[in-house]
This record gives sequence, C-alpha cells and structure tokens, in this order.
Amino acid sequence: MAIVDTSSNNTAIQDLFNSKVKDATANNNGLAGAAKAATGNQSLGKDAFLQLLVTQLKNQNPLSPQDNGAFVAQLAQFSSLEGINTLNDSVNNISTNFSSSQALQASSLVGRSVITQTDKAMVDTSKSLNGSVAVTSAVGNVTVKVTDKDGKLVKTIDLGAQSAGKADFIWDGKNDAGETVAAGTYTFNASTKTDKGDSVALRTSLPATVTSVTLGQNGGEMMLNLAGGMGSIKLSQIQIIGT
Repeated sequence: MAIVDTSSNNTAIQDLFNSKVKDATANNNGLAGAAKAATGNQSLGKDAFLQLLVTQLKNQNPLSPQDNGAFVAQLAQFSSLEGINTLNDSVNNISTNFSSSQALQASSLVGRSVITQTDKAMVDTSKSLNGSVAVTSAVGNVTVKVTDKDGKLVKTIDLGAQSAGKADFIWDGKNDAGETVAAGTYTFNASTKTDKGDSVALRTSLPATVTSVTLGQNGGEMMLNLAGGMGSIKLSQIQIIGT
C-alpha cells in the first residue's frame, strides 16, 4: 500500500481553492456578474433565477460546498417562483377574457336607452319622459322642477307625500301653461322640505341613449357615451336597460 503525503494533498487542495477563487473573480465576481447578465435592467424572472443558481454552484467554495439544506431551499424558491408566474399568466388571461366579454356586452348597448342617475336628459317633447326620484325617508311633499338649457323654469311636477324608496314621475313635454315646448336638453331638480321648511335636494334617475362605447385603458372601466352631449357614464352606473 502506497503512503500518501497528506501535507502535499493539503497544498493541492489549497491550490485548487485559489484557482476557483481566481476563476470566480475573472467571471465578474461570480454571482454578481451572473445577476447583471441575467437580469440587466429587468426584474428577476425564473430563467434568471435558474442561471444565478447554476452560477452559484459553479463558483462555490470547494473547501465549503453548498449546504444541502440551503440548496433544497433555493430549489423550493425556484418552484414557488414558477408557480407565481404561472398564476400571474392565468390571471392575466382571465382579465383579458373578461374585458373582451365586457366590451361585447357594452357594444350591444349602442343605440339603446338606459336609465342612470343624472339630473339632465335629452328630451323629445313629442313623447312623455319617465323618470324617478330617490327618496331616502318618508317625506310630506316631493316636487320636480324642469328647467331648460337657459335655466328658465318650464314645469313643476308635484309628487305629493312619498315613502322611502323610488318615486316615479312622468313629464309630457308641456310647460305649466299646457304648451308643448321645444325638444332639447332639460334639467330636473327634485327636492323636498323638512319640518323646518328647509329645502333638501333629492337624486333623480333619467333615460339617455347610448351612442358609442369607450374601452377602458390600463384596467379602467368602460364608458358609455350618451346622445345630445350628455357626457359619459360608467358601465356600472346603469340602473335599467331599455329598448
């Protein structure tokens, strides 16, 4: 049996270690170089993470190799990262499909009448306009005052005493003198009075015709553009869809 000089073995191991350290330095300090090459200016992804892990193994200290527990922990992190990326892709696909479905639903509303919470409406006075007032609690009297685009009072609709809920009203397109007024944009101001005689404004819901749809940007909600310069409303603000 040959006798081995252990002192020379120690020297060989130390030389091997020094060689590995030199190689790691030449490789732009090992992991730091790999991180820069793999990620650049982007966030760390699964491919870059795997590249860093391989580089770490290649440049580990031969006298103190990677601990098994730490290596398993890094593999678990890589598995978690893979799962998160897969989940993110799935959520993005669901979001895209939902947006497409919402766009199809919204486009079907073009040309149709919808009811939304507003105080203005484009009125064809040859027809009756149906609206409603949101009454928060039982009141003794509710009135709706109709004014034209110049702010001139055209009609006062007396709804009388109302309980809490929705109070419907109809305007036949005529003024207080019984004359049919011109078609156009009108404002409907609903109010009631307290026991002390103070006036309290109430919210009204009126019909409008959808002319086009604006798709939401960056995850924003779709907007419905209304006829007669009535502006836009969110899809979620629709209360009733008519014909």
